[in-house]
Amino acid sequence: MSYLDCAPRNADGTRRKIDVIDQTLRDGPQSWWGMRLRKDMGLPMAAELDRTGFHTIDLVGSSIFEVLVRHCKEDPWEQLKSLSKAMPKTTVRAGTRSNGIVTFGLTADSVMDLWVQRLCAHGIGSFWIYDGLFNIDKIGRLVKTVQAHGAQALPCILYADSPYHTDEYYAERTRELVATGADGIELEDAAGLLTPERTRSLVGAIKKAAGDLPVEIHFHSNNALAPVNYLEGILAGADRVHTASRPLAAGVSLPSTENTVANLRYAGFEVDLDDSRFAAVEQHLLRVAEYEDLPVGQPAEYSLFQYRHQLPGGMAGTFKAQLKDRGMEDRFEEVLDEMSRVREELGYPVMATPFSQLVGTQAVLNVVTGDRYAVVPDEVMIYANGFYGKPVAPMDPDVLDKIMSSPKAKTYVDWEPPQPSLAELRKKFGESITDDELILRFLVPERDIDVMRATPQRNRDFAPTSSQARYIRELVETSVGAYLHIEADDFALTLEGDH
Repeated sequence: MSYLDCAPRNADGTRRKIDVIDQTLRDGPQSWWGMRLRKDMGLPMAAELDRTGFHTIDLVGSSIFEVLVRHCKEDPWEQLKSLSKAMPKTTVRAGTRSNGIVTFGLTADSVMDLWVQRLCAHGIGSFWIYDGLFNIDKIGRLVKTVQAHGAQALPCILYADSPYHTDEYYAERTRELVATGADGIELEDAAGLLTPERTRSLVGAIKKAAGDLPVEIHFHSNNALAPVNYLEGILAGADRVHTASRPLAAGVSLPSTENTVANLRYAGFEVDLDDSRFAAVEQHLLRVAEYEDLPVGQPAEYSLFQYRHQLPGGMAGTFKAQLKDRGMEDRFEEVLDEMSRVREELGYPVMATPFSQLVGTQAVLNVVTGDRYAVVPDEVMIYANGFYGKPVAPMDPDVLDKIMSSPKAKTYVDWEPPQPSLAELRKKFGESITDDELILRFLVPERDIDVMRATPQRNRDFAPTSSQARYIRELVETSVGAYLHIEADDFALTLEGDH
């Protein structure tokens, strides 16, 4: 079909308006840079993003906190406060699982509530809440917590490709989510699995089930189809799309803001964004990528193999890096193939946190040991015992028997996830610490926090300069000695001091 000027009009003849959720500060860096976007990288473009006219700017998740402390040696609360204050015109958003904020584990309700409270205190006005097994009680409880602190709550439907994840299945889950009192519904295709035809039918079913609630679509471009799927999703009734600035878009990330906005307008929709702001953000990100030796988003090619392993975009880069650290980069496709087997055997969990990590870790262990399920992580045992929720399909009985045969697995049969109070956590982490510090120590080992605080903060200047000035700046910024002398042609600079 031709998408040119095909958009249906409103009843009064006006063009239908589509809102845009910006992912330049959250999912874009998560997909391409392993979440390693420091405050000095984000702040210079925050004002431009704020003035662009986005409906919402996604900013933070719990995994970003851990990465910022461990790898960037930066206080994530300070980054959140700085970026939030720099974007006063736009609602900023955070993402959270319904039942956990630390790696694969389950988190006590008291901590989940405090996490939401502190994010709201620092400017977050919107949350997307996800749960791959649709624990409606947990989702509904968190929706009410978010709204009690003055923010909007949008439960997220995570798309999976399996014989069990039908349009009817997702429509029923949508009706359950609507009943929680949510402010909207988000559909996320993290692995880029949707086809145009399936997008049309699925979004139509979800939109019908959502009633008057707005529906957002968040599709990754792992399989090159997301730009077309956005058009199909909007034509099927979706109200908002998620995009990122071009240097952090495409491939394992989302479609670019630049191309998506142009496509929507060509199709006859109204998009109320200030295009003149796009270039400044793009150029800044290109300089950051050049100065920091980071990748720039590249389009992916269509691959049928994607439908076997269903690795989500945000996990692809991280997973490759982890395999490389173990000297297994040459076995990447072998591990992906094993992931497809493990996923089917575990009842087709959605490949998103924590299940993508559970499936990925188990697949790596199966390949490394050569004896499938000989070694099983605790989290897979917890999953097999039903503590994450009920799988959409039955687990393979032989695999389940093998998992449950170990003495460690048997200890989880009568296990209850711990529900410590904040008072009990303070006894562990410190009676006099602030709520922000309590959350930080809960998320990140104390030794990593100590190293972060002992490391001088980086404040790199990414402003455009000549190549000569840039090299001088790099030498100054990276110098670790007490003496630095630079000489070139008629220029000389000497810096001395105590370090």
